[in-house]
Amino acid sequence: MVNSSFKALAHPIRREIVERLATGPAAVGEITGDLGVSKPAISKHLKVLEETGVISRVIEGRTHVLSLETAALDEATEWMVRQRAIWTRMFDVVEDHLKEEKK
Repeated sequence: MVNSSFKALAHPIRREIVERLATGPAAVGEITGDLGVSKPAISKHLKVLEETGVISRVIEGRTHVLSLETAALDEATEWMVRQRAIWTRMFDVVEDHLKEEKK
């Protein structure tokens, strides 16, 4: 699941879509209209986001409404928090070592 979350966020256009959906559900055109890419490209990006569970789509008549599914990103967030803690401890050890060498 972590890998699919990172796959979903690997492209700047997909990250932009996710950021825009953070404010709430919206129609595809509202979210993607000014991204400067073709409709087929938008469709591909939305497909990746849907397949990885990062967004969901509800069809209301002719309108496709997208919603952010934050639970799909929780595992990736937890992984990053763990990595940050590991690196912080490592830097603390290096800092302590350098302080000892100065004495």
